[in-house]
Amino acid sequence: MKPNSLDSPFALWAAHYTGVSTFLLGALSLVVPSGYSIGSVMLLLGSMVLLWHRPRLGLERDDFLIMATLATFAALGMIWAGWLGEGWRDLDKPVRFLLAVPALLLVMAYPPRLSWLWSGLALGAIGAGSWAIWQRFVEGALRASGATNPIQYGNLSMLLGVLCLAGLGWAVAQRGRQAWSLLLVLGAALGVLGSLLSGSRGGWIGIPFILLVLYRGYGRDLSLKMVLGLAIAVVPALIAVYQVQETGVASRVHQAFDDVGQYLDDSNRNTSIGWRFEMWRGAAHLIAEKPLSGWGDAGYQPAMQALADRGVIVQRAARFGHAHNEYLDIFAKWGVLGLLSLLALYLIPLILFTRRMNSLDLTRRSIAVAGALLSVSYIDFSLTQAFLLAHNSGTMMFAFLLAVLWGLLRGHGGRADAAVRQPQ
Repeated sequence: MKPNSLDSPFALWAAHYTGVSTFLLGALSLVVPSGYSIGSVMLLLGSMVLLWHRPRLGLERDDFLIMATLATFAALGMIWAGWLGEGWRDLDKPVRFLLAVPALLLVMAYPPRLSWLWSGLALGAIGAGSWAIWQRFVEGALRASGATNPIQYGNLSMLLGVLCLAGLGWAVAQRGRQAWSLLLVLGAALGVLGSLLSGSRGGWIGIPFILLVLYRGYGRDLSLKMVLGLAIAVVPALIAVYQVQETGVASRVHQAFDDVGQYLDDSNRNTSIGWRFEMWRGAAHLIAEKPLSGWGDAGYQPAMQALADRGVIVQRAARFGHAHNEYLDIFAKWGVLGLLSLLALYLIPLILFTRRMNSLDLTRRSIAVAGALLSVSYIDFSLTQAFLLAHNSGTMMFAFLLAVLWGLLRGHGGRADAAVRQPQ
């Protein structure tokens, strides 16, 4: 095993390579088609160097737990696809969680300066919000969608925005803290605005829990005066976004209440939210029929169509290939083991990142806060969308952001044998 050293040209080159890859993962994620794949593929290709140049990693129990969680989720998906004969189309997404493991090891072995991470996320969020403004107010689109669909675009824009808030802990510890803080605040604002202009209401539900994670991470460093100042700045901004009719936020909120009311009084089940409720009801029926084995991706839609033909759910709800709820969708397709693996994928990283918050300085704590926010955001997004597996963007962003954040957290853990591992 070869030690990493600041004097090693290869180690320095490798750290720069992972830095550029990490930067591109955030910066290009939403502003170019499939932009989230560019940095991810670079990390995967770069990890091949570990086959012959093997640095000391000092792997711990938590490292193996993160990798095992990714590998188990991937293995279950591949087993279900193989068992049910669904072919590469359904093998494709699960295998990406396995491919994130070598990317994690690469970042852990050669962690870049944290400025690569935070600048990439900030520019990605700024780009996403700016594109949303262009689509909504210049092109006249009803909902901003970027190069994907409004739900994926809005939720990932929200994710980039809230991760920028996590980076503020790092920013205030830097020499140019005012410039870095301004960049990250701008990224947070435009990232959240991109979500609002997309009209993707599912991402808004989790805002209180996102704020709770931020307070858990940074609350002890904030005075009452600072908390009140933030509230005075944020609350009027949110009210203004709601009040300005051109943003479309108020109409989306009102439509949600109207759809729920129509569904509950059984006057109209064919609304946006009504279709979701019907999909959830149909998925619950399928789960009750095959709770252990699941129906598989290929069997899901025909089974839903059969429910529609019997009048159990409305016809429109049977046209979708997923249940618009990750938990119900994976339970219906992969059975109870699939649901447990999904919960582990979200909760184990959340627990491990949260545990480390108390023992870290502000610089490294920012990474732990970002990791916790990644899990909390996806837990929220998955309530109203099959966000993780039905779309490449959801798969790649979670798997490789998790790999990057855990790799950085452990890579910048302060071990004496790694002089390149200085968080800057």
